[in-house]
Formats: sequence, structure tokens, C-alpha cells
Amino acid sequence: MKRLRSAIAAVVCHEDVNFLLTNRIPRRLATHFFDWFSKIEHPLVRDPSMFVWQLFDNLDLSDSREQHFRSLHACFTRRLKDGARPIDQDPDLLVSPCDAIVGASGSVENGQVLQIKGFPYALRDLLTDDAHAECYRDGSYVTLRLTSSMYHRFHAPHDCTVEAVSYMSGDTWNVNPIALKRVERLFCKNERAAIRIRLVRADHAVTLVPVAAILVASIRLNFLPPMGLRCGGPRTIRLHVSLAKGQEMGWFEHGSTIIVFAPRGFTLAQNVWEGGRIRVGEPLMRLRA
Repeated sequence: MKRLRSAIAAVVCHEDVNFLLTNRIPRRLATHFFDWFSKIEHPLVRDPSMFVWQLFDNLDLSDSREQHFRSLHACFTRRLKDGARPIDQDPDLLVSPCDAIVGASGSVENGQVLQIKGFPYALRDLLTDDAHAECYRDGSYVTLRLTSSMYHRFHAPHDCTVEAVSYMSGDTWNVNPIALKRVERLFCKNERAAIRIRLVRADHAVTLVPVAAILVASIRLNFLPPMGLRCGGPRTIRLHVSLAKGQEMGWFEHGSTIIVFAPRGFTLAQNVWEGGRIRVGEPLMRLRA
């Protein structure tokens, strides 16, 4: 099993092959197909799919609430055992909303951030709102990449009120490092949502931007109607929803990325560095005084 996994990984992880397999295909069609296929509740579909999945990734279900799943989709969107993700309750800390590998992070410089070293993009292009982007002109940001085997639900980073969600339709490029090095402004091209929250403590404005990717059928938000974000097209939805720190906000139906933006004065937590792993509830940023 280990030898087979290593052999497959050697081929698939080659940059040219990986980029070809995950991007030079009909991305939307592949995503819609996978949405349908992953929800088939039949062991002849589910079991081989789970086997193939584990050849490509290390799937750890030890902290999952369920150990047996009706479908591949049910495994992707699994919930965890109670207490599996302790939430740091320090009121001066913004915690990670998801399990992730940390990507580009640091300071927003004159409205520009990095998707990867050498590939900047304008915050206004990501958020499509000049006034919204101006809130973080000299702020801080962290890019959080969820891989396919990770826990795919995301949570409130602090006690907060959700004030608005802006949905932006777009493409479904892969968001792995190989694609980020080849496709400029990738996050600005993909389907995404900007979730504006206001922290109860000190009235700080923070924004989470979940970005969809290939095979990610949709982004689901608990505080929106079941029809989801796409119904109604690109738009901004005004809200007033209170969430406690660590409370579930929604989930991806595969793996993708969440970018967290905070205003000037916020600093990255000491455990946050590019390439490092972080889990829900662990320190992400320290609030400004």
C-alpha cells in the first residue's frame, strides 16, 4: 500500500502532470460531476472511491464523530467528536476558523497581498469593493489551505456578529501551490464569498474569504437559506447574526482555501508560519490593543 501510494504520489505531484490533471480539464464540468458522484449512497461506489482517495492522501478519521459513511460526500463533510478541537478562549486572540496548511501571510502592503511569493494581487480585486478593501489597506492577512483529507467545516474565529456576505461567481482553478505559482491573481478569478464579521470585543471588523476550487461543489453557510450562495447570482446579503467563538459557520464540500483579513495593528500568532499546520481553535492573530 505504501509503495503504491509513493509511486502514485511521485507521478501526480510532478508539477507539470499535476497542473495538467487538475486544471487543463473542463473544470466546471468536473466539479458538477464530482458533486453528483460523491453523493451516491452505494457501497460499490463509496468503497472503491474511499480506497482511491486514501492512495492519494493520508485520511485520518480518528477524531471523526462517525466512522462509517453513506457516501464519499458524507465523509468529506464529516463532523468531529465533541472536544476534538479545543477553542482558545483568550479574548485577545483571533483563532483559526479551520484546519489548514498556512500559505502566504503577513501585512497588507498598500492594498496588495501575496497568493505565493512573487505573485501579488490587489485586495480590491478579491473583494470587488473599494471601501471594503480600504478597511485592510495596511492590515494583516493569513491564507489557510484545506487539503482534501482535512476536516472541511469552518468556525467563528471570535465572538462576533456576521454583518454581510458578498458572493462572487467565478472559475474553479485548483488552489494548490503548483497552480498558485502559475496562475496570476488566481483567488480573484475563482468563485468566493467575503464574510464580513464584527468582533464583539473592541468592535474590530474582520473578513473571512472562503475560495472555492476544482471539485468544490459549493460553499455552504449555516446562517443562509438552504438554497446556498449561488441562488440569485453575485450579490451582497446584509445580515445580523451573532456567533460565539468556535461556533460552526459552514463548510466546503471538498477542500479549498480561506483567507482571513484583519485591520491594522493585528499581529500573527507565534505558531503561524508559512507551510505550518494549524487547527480550528488554535491562535491565529493577536488583537490590537
